[in-house]
Amino acid sequence: MAQEAVGRLPRETLSRWKREQAMLKALVVDRNTEAWQQDPAFAGLQRVGGVDVSFVKGDSAGACASLVVLSYPELEVVYEECRMVSLTAPYLSGFLAFREVPFLVDAVRRLQEKQPSLMPQVLLVDGNGVLHHRGFGVACHLGVLTDLPCVGVAKKLLQVDGLENNALHKDKIRLLRARGDAFPLRGRSGAILGVALKSHDHSTKPLYVSVGHKISLEAAVRLTRSCCRFRIPEPVRQADIRSRDYIRRTLGGPGPLCSGLRAGPGPGAL
Repeated sequence: MAQEAVGRLPRETLSRWKREQAMLKALVVDRNTEAWQQDPAFAGLQRVGGVDVSFVKGDSAGACASLVVLSYPELEVVYEECRMVSLTAPYLSGFLAFREVPFLVDAVRRLQEKQPSLMPQVLLVDGNGVLHHRGFGVACHLGVLTDLPCVGVAKKLLQVDGLENNALHKDKIRLLRARGDAFPLRGRSGAILGVALKSHDHSTKPLYVSVGHKISLEAAVRLTRSCCRFRIPEPVRQADIRSRDYIRRTLGGPGPLCSGLRAGPGPGAL
């Protein structure tokens, strides 16, 4: 399906997307910028946001974009917005942001206009940040456009820069014994692109955490771990649950086949 999307996408559009990615990538900040990020207990952090795009089963364009804000450290939902949207850009590996991010940016801007006191101090994104084909995944894209700290939290390993979900990688996963255990994802280039994190004692699959914008990798991993009641960080989990429920209530039926379905093959082409 991703190959079909390439065929439908005008060459000039792809070139424009590549130029825009390169331009925005230059604006990414991969270090801590807020005082709360430096504190071991994140003192001063009060609101953590999560975003999700859920797809309507059998509809390649219909989706629900959701933004939730949770109190921290209680992790209770204090704000939510779900809105049905129509996706116009095709899915293309490495360019997911052009398909989904505009709707998420709009949701953040509506919150800023309606209830600025509830603006999140950081966003957790179901996807990758600098762990990406060109070092600029959906979490980077959203972070730069909203000027908010962003963390990429992916459920599958994006196999770039020599990273592979091979026997060695699986052996490292088996050595993750307890919640908080982790290992770095070092690419063939020598760069550490993210961290594989065991987010819950009973989870057998790690999360893949990477920097999106305005936060260090160390703080991004600590924050992700502290937001996990289950395997998936609560802000992302709540955004997913509520977007699915909104589709069911709005359209009826069982809801989407799965949330975050990218309509493309293989693990995490973000």
